[in-house]
Amino acid sequence: MTKNFAGNHATAPLATAAPHHATDHLYSDRDAAELLGCGRSTLWRWAAEGIIPKPLKIGGMSRWKLSDLQAVIAKAEAQREAA
Repeated sequence: MTKNFAGNHATAPLATAAPHHATDHLYSDRDAAELLGCGRSTLWRWAAEGIIPKPLKIGGMSRWKLSDLQAVIAKAEAQREAA
């Protein structure tokens, strides 16, 4: 089982998802928060503050693209390496 950014078990395998394809997975706020290892309220605050991208709105639903979340993780890793 893969680990997410916070070191917890991820709900979906990150390595097998290809970013920027038509099959890019969409995550609910609950799933995105679990992937990032934070609470749902933190996820929404981060979106409001521009730390993570705002979700796509589809009908009445809010969804984050997996590739967008992976980009946030990659950016955090790059900043950690630069420090």
